[in-house]
Amino acid sequence: MTEQYDLAVIGGGPVGAALALEAMRRRLRVLVLEARQAESRSTDNRPMALSYGSRLILEHVGVWEQLSPVTPIRRIHVSQRGGFGRTEMTAAAARLPALGYMVDYTGLVACLDAALERTSATVTRGARVMSIAHDPASARIEFQREGEVRDAIASVVALADGGATGLDVGIRRRDYDQVAITARVSTARAHEHTAFERFTAEGPIALLPFDRTYALVWTLAPGRGESLCSAPSSAFLAALHTVFGERVGAFLDVSERHLHRLTLRVSERATIGRMALVGNASQSLHPVAGQGFNLGLRDAWELAAEIARCDAASPDVLSAYGRRRRIDRAAGVAFTHGLVNIFSNENAALRAMRGLGLTAIDCLPAAKDLLVRRMVFGARL
Repeated sequence: MTEQYDLAVIGGGPVGAALALEAMRRRLRVLVLEARQAESRSTDNRPMALSYGSRLILEHVGVWEQLSPVTPIRRIHVSQRGGFGRTEMTAAAARLPALGYMVDYTGLVACLDAALERTSATVTRGARVMSIAHDPASARIEFQREGEVRDAIASVVALADGGATGLDVGIRRRDYDQVAITARVSTARAHEHTAFERFTAEGPIALLPFDRTYALVWTLAPGRGESLCSAPSSAFLAALHTVFGERVGAFLDVSERHLHRLTLRVSERATIGRMALVGNASQSLHPVAGQGFNLGLRDAWELAAEIARCDAASPDVLSAYGRRRRIDRAAGVAFTHGLVNIFSNENAALRAMRGLGLTAIDCLPAAKDLLVRRMVFGARL
């Protein structure tokens, strides 16, 4: 007999697992289909930036207290190389305990997996989705596991696989012609819970406090990025010091470096038939300002809320989700894409306008507060 569920989540990564946990908390019947086998835990040890709003979601689903290490971000300093103007945002001014937090990606995945295993959700690992057929009130999912073809019926299907299944969801792509080098760097000065975002002609540099070091995300032109990623540590640190400046003192050491091609991927719609797209399956953003994962968690939160608010089989549940996510999703894409276009160039007139903009934000508490609220909690109806 084919099993029936209120919600089937395709993809058990952080966004998919958080969605399943919140749906279970709201007493929905949940199926999770995950391509990873149980023993294939993530070994991605990169730090991840979470907003204070994401902390609230992770508290609701019961995993925040298990995360370690967690490094609060209490101050963000934004500047541009080769031009005047800067702005600072603080948790104290925003009346928040922190603007955000740095956590270990692998640790986050492990905590979410463990929490999911403690629920009564049906979690099927090693599952490869083959097709999804929609009717007005449900969808039939055909998947393969260990060579056996199976199926399940769900009132709502959440695609949270980051595009791994290859399902056609109408993705629009924009190659930024940039790469990002990620690593951890140690510096002469302690971070004091301060994050830096410094814009250069090639792209932004982010230094994010993590444990006793900084997590580095350095955006560059592809050729220069490839060269620096393989350069000796001393040459890499010297180049970083040249473009970043003296705010953290000398750069002392760098961990293993990783190179990532930067592309904007946005689905044309947030819903298709009985399927809702969440996280990177819906939008994959430039890493500037660290918005991508936080936007995905808000997708998960809103979808679980809509399914619980309406009957899961209602024809209105997915249209309501699409409406609720439209503004936040569009604002997140426009914000990150706009920052890249405005700041990643040497245009003198734009440099002066950027400086004036940064100075104006720093001098106008109401504008700064609006910016912080949008970054922390997203754009809301």
